[in-house]
Amino acid sequence: MSLMNRRECVIGSALLLTMLVGCGDPQLSALEGELESLRGRPSGQVQELPPQPVYHPVTYDMADARSPFQSRLPEPEEELTAVDNGVRPDLDRAREPLEAWPMEQLSMVGTLDVDGTRSALILTPAQEVQRVRVGNHMGSNFGRIVRIGDTQLDMIEIVPNGQGGWIERTRAMALAEPVQKGG
Repeated sequence: MSLMNRRECVIGSALLLTMLVGCGDPQLSALEGELESLRGRPSGQVQELPPQPVYHPVTYDMADARSPFQSRLPEPEEELTAVDNGVRPDLDRAREPLEAWPMEQLSMVGTLDVDGTRSALILTPAQEVQRVRVGNHMGSNFGRIVRIGDTQLDMIEIVPNGQGGWIERTRAMALAEPVQKGG
């Protein structure tokens, strides 16, 4: 045997001897006695488990119904028939330049009186000033100018009524406040 193998054998033997000495503990015999007395006692009775209930699967028949987690859909309304009140836009009329923009993008910046005829000056989003008179059209809702005053113009728009027809609605455009430049 080589020196290395002999050393390993000595170390292994020493460990085995140490472990065997540990097993000779006097408390170990007391533990063995206690276990024997416990084994000698009568054992208790474990109650039987109650019978397991029979599982009856339930089928969900409401899969095609409305989910309770979604809001109710409104009931469909009755078919509304369009009431012909004679109001409708003239779709054959040539569109005027100011009808290219909605009214919210146009502003009245002044008035002009020439030979007793009043005109309004309208500023477009393209920063151009257009001159309009009573009878001209502007805005995207077929608006027709009916009056031009010193500080506002009045018009009538033709808008859908939500029932397949049209209604007239009055609208006014006030003279815009002048913009202060500088400080």
